[in-house]
Order: sequence, then structure tokens, then C-alpha cells
Amino acid sequence: MAIITANATNAQTTTGQNLDNRQQAIVRISALAGKGDLSKLKTELNAGLEKGLTVNQIKEVLVHVYAYAGFPRSLRGLQTFMTILDDRKANGITDELGAEASPIHSAGSKYDRGKAILEKLTGVPETGSKTGYAAFAPAIEVFLKEHLFADIFERDVLTYAERELVTVSVLSSIGGVEPMLRSHLTICLNVGLTPDQLQQFVDLVRQTIGSKKAEAAQTVLYEVLKSK
Repeated sequence: MAIITANATNAQTTTGQNLDNRQQAIVRISALAGKGDLSKLKTELNAGLEKGLTVNQIKEVLVHVYAYAGFPRSLRGLQTFMTILDDRKANGITDELGAEASPIHSAGSKYDRGKAILEKLTGVPETGSKTGYAAFAPAIEVFLKEHLFADIFERDVLTYAERELVTVSVLSSIGGVEPMLRSHLTICLNVGLTPDQLQQFVDLVRQTIGSKKAEAAQTVLYEVLKSK
């Protein structure tokens, strides 16, 4: 049986010069969840539903947050979302649940599936001996391949572009992780987001969590675009 590494949804690329309303909502929700600003998050969760995100898509965004900001931020985001849904239901609002992740049927190992997804995201095949953190702490390299890039990125509730928007939004919100932000902004370009859309992402970060975090993200984005 063939290895399934991505649903057709993940093959989508983002076109045009502006992030659409759903993508903008993803950036705002992710940045606030990563920061832990639950008061503002409530507003953006409501807005995300109104802008067309399904319940399952927002749940997936908040689950994805934990890979970069930890379980506490993710769980608090999910708990906040639960209260929003309860309030909306009490007010007679029925929100679209949306599709759940497709089952993965594969004869390959999670490590190999994760490796293949990472190579697709970066556009760079992994060959040769492990270096850096992968050589220093081999266990975490396995965890990244098997869990982050297989268990999480393989789920097709969100596209690769949407997952990368979650990732760079959370990384911007926590700060101090510029090398990782640089890598993921590069991946954003690889999965179809445009320079103008990434500039809009920085502008949304500025509006949502402040100028200090936005300026740090802006500096990294300049470096990424200059290297292209």
C-alpha cells in the first residue's frame, strides 16, 4: 500500500497578493494563543468563525499551537474556544463543524513519512550524516520526524500553508527563536505564500500582539526575502 503523506488539500498553494479572511483569522488566533492573551483570543475566535473557519479547523489551529508553544498555551486556547462555542450555542448560533482529519493508511514508518513531509516542505532532501542538534540529541530528531511532521503536519484539516501560518505566528508571539522563524518563513514561500502575503502576516502580528514582536519578525522576513 502506498504511503499517504498528504491529502489533496495539502497540495493547494496560496495565490494572490493578500491573505484571505480565513488566513488572517488563523494568524490572529495563533499569535494570541501563543502569547496566552485569552481575553483578546475570545474576540478573534468569534471572528474566525464568522469569517468562515470551521470548528474543526480552529481546533486544529489550537492543537498545532502546542508543537511550538507547549501544551499549557494550547490547552488554554482550547478551553477558551469551548466557552465561545457554548456561548454561541446558547445564543442560537450553529457553527459548521467541518471535516475531520482523513485516516492515514500507510505501510511506511512514521519516521519515514515525517522525513518525506519535511523534505517536501523545505524542498531539500535529507542526505548524509546528522549534524547540529540532530547529532547532539538524536532522540529529538526522531520526535520531530515522527510526531511533528507525521502526526501533526500529516493531518489534512489544515493545508501546509495554513499550518505554516500557525507556526510563524506562534514563533513570532513567543520571541527569541529567530533561526526557527527564519526556517519557517522560508517554508512559507516554498508552500505557496507570497512575499506580499508574508508582509501582511507581519502587519497582522503588529496589530494583534504589538510592535516589538512585529519588528523582530520584520527583520527576519527581510533577511529571508533578501536571500531569495
